[in-house]
Amino acid sequence: MPHRIEKIEDSIFFVGAGAMAEAIIKGLVYSRIIPSKHIYVTNKNSRHRLLELKDDYEIKIPDSLEDGCKKSRYILLAVKPWTVKAACENLKPFLTKEHVIISIAAGVTTTVIEQILGSSNEVIRTMPNTSSAICESATGICGGKYAKNETILTVKRIFETVGEAVVVKESQIDAVTALCGSGPAYIYYLIEGLEKAGINQGLNEEDVRKLVVQTVYGAAKMLVELHAEPAILRKQVTTPNGTTEAGLKTLEKYDLHEIIEKTIESARERAKEIGKETEKEIWNTK
Repeated sequence: MPHRIEKIEDSIFFVGAGAMAEAIIKGLVYSRIIPSKHIYVTNKNSRHRLLELKDDYEIKIPDSLEDGCKKSRYILLAVKPWTVKAACENLKPFLTKEHVIISIAAGVTTTVIEQILGSSNEVIRTMPNTSSAICESATGICGGKYAKNETILTVKRIFETVGEAVVVKESQIDAVTALCGSGPAYIYYLIEGLEKAGINQGLNEEDVRKLVVQTVYGAAKMLVELHAEPAILRKQVTTPNGTTEAGLKTLEKYDLHEIIEKTIESARERAKEIGKETEKEIWNTK
C-alpha cells in the first residue's frame, strides 16, 4: 500500500497519457502529496484521453508544451522508448535549468536523455511495473550525472504513492527490470502452473483459482506484515516427513532456485540488449 508521504510543493507535467501515466497520476491524487490542480498532462494524439483524465482526477490540461513547462518543475516522460528523442527535442526550447526530467521509458539511459537535451538538467530514470495500476508497484530509481540526492529522494516519494520504491545505481537498473519489471509475469506463470496442477488433482477450476490466489496473497502478506525471512517462514510450514517436505524435495531435485537464477539472468541480458537497440534507434531517428 502507498506510504504516508510528505507533500511536494512543486507541480508535475506528464508528457504522455497512457496506462502507466494514469497509474502514477492516481497515486499522486489519492495520496494528496501533490494537489490535483498542480498536475498537468498532455499527449500527442488524443484530446479525448486528456479530457477523460481531467474528469477522473480533476487535473489540468496545459495550453501547450511551453505552458506545461512554465507551470511545472518536474516533467515526467511517460512515452515509448523510441519516442523519447522527439519528446525531449520538443520540450527543449521551454526548459530552464530548474526543470527535473523523470523518465519511465525502458532501456533509455540518463546519459542518452542528457545528450539529447544538451544541458545540465537533473535526469531521473525509473522502472515501475504494471502493479502501479493498483498502487502496488515495485520501482527502481536512479539518477543521472547532474541529479542531486535530494531530487532523487523526492522522485522516490512520488513513486512511493504507487507502491514500494528503491534507489539503485544505473548499472543495476537492468537487474531491477528483470526482477520487478518482468517479475509479475513470472508470478502469474507460477499461478498458472499451480492452477493446472490443482485441476489435474480433481479440483474444479473456480475453486482452484480462489485457493491458489489466496495462498499466494496470504504468503506475500505474511512476509510484509511479519517482516520475517522467507526461509524462516518456509521452515515453519515444513513438518519433518510431511507433505510440504515431500513437495520441497521435488523442487530441490529439479533445482528451482537455479531455474529462477537463469530466468532473471536471461531477462537482465535482454534488458541490456533492448537498451542498446533503443539507443541506436534513437540516434538513427531523424
